[in-house]
Amino acid sequence: MKILLDESLPRKLRNDFGVDHEVWTVRDKGWLGKKNGELLQLMTESKFDLFVTVDRNLKFQQNLTLFSLTIIVLCGVDNRRNTLKELLPKIFQQLNSSNFHTVIEIF
Repeated sequence: MKILLDESLPRKLRNDFGVDHEVWTVRDKGWLGKKNGELLQLMTESKFDLFVTVDRNLKFQQNLTLFSLTIIVLCGVDNRRNTLKELLPKIFQQLNSSNFHTVIEIF
């Protein structure tokens, strides 16, 4: 699975996804500062499967049905690596349940 981590997430969080996935950060791709619409378009063109963010407002700001990817919103008490990495198993549990949505919030 090809995964992109939003710029608001700790970069080292990509190490917590394991070796079975191709994980990039927005910084790695040189896409820092891109507006959400442009970022989603770049992700679609680059064939990303999953976008991980903490931006709870994204679903209200964009027509996400236009993009062929799943967006995971991590809803932790903060966006520190130790807090967010505890939510990672829930991402794959949700994806493995075949309960796909355009936006999945993980608490």
